[in-house]
Amino acid sequence: MAQASKVPAAHNTLRILRWLSERPRPVSAASISRALELPRSTVYDLLAVMAANGFVVHLPEERRYGLGVAAFELSSAFSRQDPLARLGAPLLRGVVDELGESGHLAVLDGRDVVYVAEERARHRPSLVTDVGVRIPAHLTASGRSMLAGLTAAQLRALYPGRESFGARTQLGTITSPAALKSELTLTRERGWASEDGDVTADFASVAVAVSDHRGLPVAGLALTFLSHRHDDAARAALAARLSAAAATLSSRLYGSRTSA
Repeated sequence: MAQASKVPAAHNTLRILRWLSERPRPVSAASISRALELPRSTVYDLLAVMAANGFVVHLPEERRYGLGVAAFELSSAFSRQDPLARLGAPLLRGVVDELGESGHLAVLDGRDVVYVAEERARHRPSLVTDVGVRIPAHLTASGRSMLAGLTAAQLRALYPGRESFGARTQLGTITSPAALKSELTLTRERGWASEDGDVTADFASVAVAVSDHRGLPVAGLALTFLSHRHDDAARAALAARLSAAAATLSSRLYGSRTSA
């Protein structure tokens, strides 16, 4: 690779990021050095720069490094630029037409969700989820569905303390890392996320994550409705339908997954 030799630092930075992306868990700098046949001093220098820019996270107690939020945002940015909305909108439209509730597709951008597609059901009230709107992720069902798929290290980087939970309104019920952790644990256990009144009073949402070929979240697919219209059992049924649509969208974006 002739061009790479002219910019070895950039080349090796990308090699490290790619190698980290293929690991199931954080690794030591020594492991990186051995695997990529790089001097340890070079690895430490590059990791320091990447950590300062959010592309890797240093876990000092474990003496290991993992991918940071900035690296995750790159994958989200790729997905939302075109294929995600183009492939997701028809699937979302089908779900909305079938179930009669408004839906949207969102991606995670830092501590916010950004809506990339919306389908308004007939005879349903207007929502705040127009395309391009940003809302704090911890308040939304779609955001919670994606946050539930992040590692503990990524969540700590996003939400290091109470100051990270700047409430959009007075309705938000999650105002601390502990409260978020509890909600995300419940989301993982049942397989879908929900919120009731945290974004808009009298409205609720259910959502599921759209995953990439590694099982990592790249988007959230959600339905929003007046809270009184659906009890817990009905909300679970809505989420099951969303799960089927999310699996289809994931397959169209990334192909069929193979067994590990």
